[in-house]
Amino acid sequence: MAKSKTGSAGRFGARYGRVARRRVAEIEADTNDDHTCPECGKDRVSRQGTAVWACSYCGYKYAGGTYRPETPAGRTVRRSLRAALADEE
Repeated sequence: MAKSKTGSAGRFGARYGRVARRRVAEIEADTNDDHTCPECGKDRVSRQGTAVWACSYCGYKYAGGTYRPETPAGRTVRRSLRAALADEE
């Protein structure tokens, strides 16, 4: 019998298809990774709810992506705002 690399999606067994199970496993792995707090810099950020992230070290709570504390679109917006504010000064 061959070993399978199912990860966290192994609980679904043979149901839902290979691609769907792989996506679930990737999302769950990304959500449960260590994330750095933008306030204190510690790797203590965890997901509290949908798009709500909190640092267990300093208590900083903020909104981010559903499965990641920072989204690519959020990074782009932050970069644009920083550039616009630098132009004003």
